[in-house]
Amino acid sequence: MLSVRITSSPATALTPTTAALGNFDGVHRGHQRVIQPILQEFGTAQSVAMTPATINWQSRFESLNLPNLEETVESKASAKIGRTYATVVSFHPHPRQFFSGQTRTLLTPQLEKVQLLSMMGVEQLVLLPFEQELAALSPQQFVEKILVQQLQVKHVSVGQDFCFGHQRSGTSADLQAIASSYGIDVTIVPLQICEGERISSSIIRQSLQQGDVTQANRLLGHPYTLTGMVIKGQQLGRTIGFPTANLELPPEKFLPREGVYCVRVHSSSLTSPTSSQSGVMNIGQRPTVNGASLTVEIHLLDWSGDLYGQTLTVSLEQFLRSEQKFASLDALKTQIHADCEAARAFFRD
Repeated sequence: MLSVRITSSPATALTPTTAALGNFDGVHRGHQRVIQPILQEFGTAQSVAMTPATINWQSRFESLNLPNLEETVESKASAKIGRTYATVVSFHPHPRQFFSGQTRTLLTPQLEKVQLLSMMGVEQLVLLPFEQELAALSPQQFVEKILVQQLQVKHVSVGQDFCFGHQRSGTSADLQAIASSYGIDVTIVPLQICEGERISSSIIRQSLQQGDVTQANRLLGHPYTLTGMVIKGQQLGRTIGFPTANLELPPEKFLPREGVYCVRVHSSSLTSPTSSQSGVMNIGQRPTVNGASLTVEIHLLDWSGDLYGQTLTVSLEQFLRSEQKFASLDALKTQIHADCEAARAFFRD
């Protein structure tokens, strides 16, 4: 698997580049189609099996030099002659967050996005700092300053609905027209449809909010995942026979509908890096025990051991039920047992 070089300054990027432009939150099937042309140009496109089980997630995350997401890159002088670098150009923070001033949750925080891009064969991620200076650039200035002068782009790929420049005044057609004057080819990828539904990050969010994991995963082209470290909780689960791992997630991670899910759990601490453990997960406030905050708890089926301090990646497979308050711990225990049996039946089918 290729490692992805990351920089927040286009001046330090390896050049020349072929570049896919966009926010790419989710790296869904539509995003993948936008990225493919810059990979196919020089044959680095990978056969993508978008499942967490194909990666040793923990070791890969540790290699990314958190928290700055900055990776030292070789100087341009040492770049190989006669080739281009497959580059995704995105923005940080999300432009909507910049203009609204409100924190925006993400389907794929930066670490997850980097993992998915790496799986595709992307070599470089340029995170343009979205601030007033960048927001004020006209479409012509954006192409000239960012794409031509700094990134030395040879080929650009964008979605049909891509907008750029001051007040989003530039369209994909404008980009094609401006770039052509600099000898840059632009591929405009049509909007992607799946079973009559347009594929977009917004619709994936809506599906997850409704608990429709099947639809969300279909539009993503890979399972929706939650990745975080196991921390100590109240340890109530073990007293009723269902020990759970409490997951601490990045604060910017978008959470699906509260309730109980069938999940697959991936960690080098559980099994081999290419396999997974089935389980049930609860996202919610734990009303039966008067919980005061939102928690994400996973119970692994037919497994026991110590996971504290370990990084787990949890793939959502099926929504089972909404969270509810039970009259007693015994009633809660009975329901958890039923949830586990339902999960076993799901994974057998």
